[in-house]
Amino acid sequence: MIINKKIVLLGYMGSGKSTIAKLLSKKLDLMNVDLDNYIEKKENKSIGNIFKISGELYFRRIENKYLKDLLDSDNYKIISIGGGTPCYSDNIELITERKCIIFYLRANVDTLADRLFSEKDKRPLISRIKFKKDLKTFISKHLFERNHFYLKSNFVIDVDKKTENEISNECINLLS
Repeated sequence: MIINKKIVLLGYMGSGKSTIAKLLSKKLDLMNVDLDNYIEKKENKSIGNIFKISGELYFRRIENKYLKDLLDSDNYKIISIGGGTPCYSDNIELITERKCIIFYLRANVDTLADRLFSEKDKRPLISRIKFKKDLKTFISKHLFERNHFYLKSNFVIDVDKKTENEISNECINLLS
């Protein structure tokens, strides 16, 4: 299968974007990159430290800059982006203008809360949330606010109760 467009995976944190990008990369023999990992390498700091030291506004500004770098790069064909990336700095317009194939990996609130609660300390936006019920409320609010941006995707893949292999194969089938 020849892919001559970039593939962008978006969705809420914990939806499986990085994992599915790696699987797609192997199955399609295409290079992939995770935007957050790219930012950490370029800034020589963890996302958590960037938030702590410079704040979210600074992070969103450099996120936009590095997203442009990746979209303009010939190296990477599969890009997984952060959950908030499409919602800031006209990033979703950048992605759509460049005619990328966009997959929204959609998970329900319960799935996301289950996946995120145990790793919340690694995620700056939710690290202070103490109880799962409060995390569900937070996620619900975010999904409501972000849905408009996420639904600008070419394809919506529901990931609840599916294996990583099933999700990646569904993406590949939609590319055919």
